[in-house]
Amino acid sequence: MKVVYSDTHLRHDITHETILGESTPAFELASRAERIRSALEADGGFEIVGTVEHGEAPIDAVHEPGLVRFLETAWADGQAQRIERTAVIPDTWPNRAMFEGMGEEVLAGLRESRAISGRAGWYGLDSSTPLVEGTYPAARAAVDVALTAADLVLGGASAAYGLCRPPGHHAARAMYGGYCFFNNAAIAAAAISESTGERVGILDVDYHHGNGTQQIFWRRGDVRYVSIHADPDRQYPYFLGRAGEIGEGPGRGENLNLPQPAGVSDDDYLTVLDRALEALTDVRGSIIVVSLGFDTFRDDPLGDFQLSASGYHEIGRRVAATGRRLVILQEGGYHLPSLGENARAWLRGAGGRPLEPLPA
Repeated sequence: MKVVYSDTHLRHDITHETILGESTPAFELASRAERIRSALEADGGFEIVGTVEHGEAPIDAVHEPGLVRFLETAWADGQAQRIERTAVIPDTWPNRAMFEGMGEEVLAGLRESRAISGRAGWYGLDSSTPLVEGTYPAARAAVDVALTAADLVLGGASAAYGLCRPPGHHAARAMYGGYCFFNNAAIAAAAISESTGERVGILDVDYHHGNGTQQIFWRRGDVRYVSIHADPDRQYPYFLGRAGEIGEGPGRGENLNLPQPAGVSDDDYLTVLDRALEALTDVRGSIIVVSLGFDTFRDDPLGDFQLSASGYHEIGRRVAATGRRLVILQEGGYHLPSLGENARAWLRGAGGRPLEPLPA
């Protein structure tokens, strides 16, 4: 299996994030991707390949141009406004309660602030997604990773893995957040649908609900989004991801959320996975885009599921057993010691290879 990788992700070099108002060591580190790459190289059964530049058009097809321009210029604008910080992080958001009871004229006049802190709040979801000098090129490279993986599958490969960093599934049409800036999986799925005329399935197996992917395809009938995730009543993103959210208009019935309780085991997860795969194989299309997260691992610091490496191997095997071609894109996973082995296990399962330890 080919693994698409770009070292441009190293430019999104963050060390801290803000949670509940306190600065804490960051979870979404550059070492995440490097550990996965190293493990796959050591395996010997994967071929690391570079990216092909795809330009801005596939991004603009999914994201609002204002978001793209903000991410491109935010760091330079902050420097020009003498915001002497190590990262751009929003501190004020346009909360709906601010405008409660006000008329349509006020709401129609809402616009992006000129101040960088206001602009960050206009486009950002949370305070835990710092934007640094190298964020924009890294996010652009992650999109090229995803689209290059899609190209490989469109070119005949049964599966390809895009080692995307930053991740993407929390990024909505006009919003970044949850460590995500551009929605890599949504951009890839939209590009596949556009080039083939087929419907596309997205399987999201990250611990957190992909609120951005859901929002982007909410009223579209060409992509079916299926997500297995922690119940938003207790976990980020809190406000989306419930079972009753099924889409609207042409997208009605094309959104399936499968929120799960804490403590989900391998067997529990596989039972739910079978339901998710049944929904995806009902789609008349030949390709599934997988948003692959390992924050479902039993030792992940941000999750409370109990999945194991052997569980990941079987998940990969079952997804491949659908007979659909797979564009597999990396999302979350924050237990650094396990990341490489968990990725190996999942991808070996998807490739029909047994779960074996690395050679000594």
